[in-house]
Amino acid sequence: MNALNSILEPGMRVRHPYQPDWGVGQVQSNIAGRITVNFPEAGKVVIDGSRITLEIEFENK
Repeated sequence: MNALNSILEPGMRVRHPYQPDWGVGQVQSNIAGRITVNFPEAGKVVIDGSRITLEIEFENK
């Protein structure tokens, strides 16, 4: 699994680098490199963390 994906925890907000139209999703789980994310426009998606590096979305306040 990619090093950045390994720090993802439930509740963190991420974007899929190749599917920007999915919007900002929320990590549901990260188990053995399989990352489940709930995206507003795509629903629940399981991502292979060894193939795709998700982008962490930081909120500016």
